[in-house]
Amino acid sequence: MKKQLAAASVALALVLGACNKAEETNPNDVENGEAAPGSGAIDHGIDDKKVGFSMSGDQVEEAAGVPDEERDNILAAFNQYIETLNNKDIDGYLATLSTKGYDAKEERKAMEEMLATTEIQREADNETIVKYSKEEAQLFSTLKTTLTETSSGVQNIADGRQVTVFHKEDGKWKVFSIHFIGDEPAK
Repeated sequence: MKKQLAAASVALALVLGACNKAEETNPNDVENGEAAPGSGAIDHGIDDKKVGFSMSGDQVEEAAGVPDEERDNILAAFNQYIETLNNKDIDGYLATLSTKGYDAKEERKAMEEMLATTEIQREADNETIVKYSKEEAQLFSTLKTTLTETSSGVQNIADGRQVTVFHKEDGKWKVFSIHFIGDEPAK
């Protein structure tokens, strides 16, 4: 049972990231913005054309110049993205996704298959807009994802950090892609 739940955890990470249609790059390629060997994974700067964030100690640096109304709209879009999947609202969840970033048919199929056997509970904290322009925003958060196999009750809990990239479509902020870094389990 634990192996099946572990597989579901991996599947969730893959589904949430791999179903997105954004251009794929080699994540280990220094030319793609990855830190050079020996550099910390989260202490390199933000390139205007890349996804990322900077930390100073335990503090994430917030983007400057985000209008209050846009900050509220981005945070509301992120909360809806989290809540709809927690509530098994697949239509609502799909409505939070960018049509340019995700294939709705693939995403629906993957979510229906996963939710048929697994309960998902995601808890976000430390939501911070780390990059902002009028058409794109990147929101950092820490996430705790609890997957529970419905038939056995076996749970798998994954903690990590996520940057959610939003694009503005028809005046609304939509999830274009996600970039998740898992934390090592506590011993």
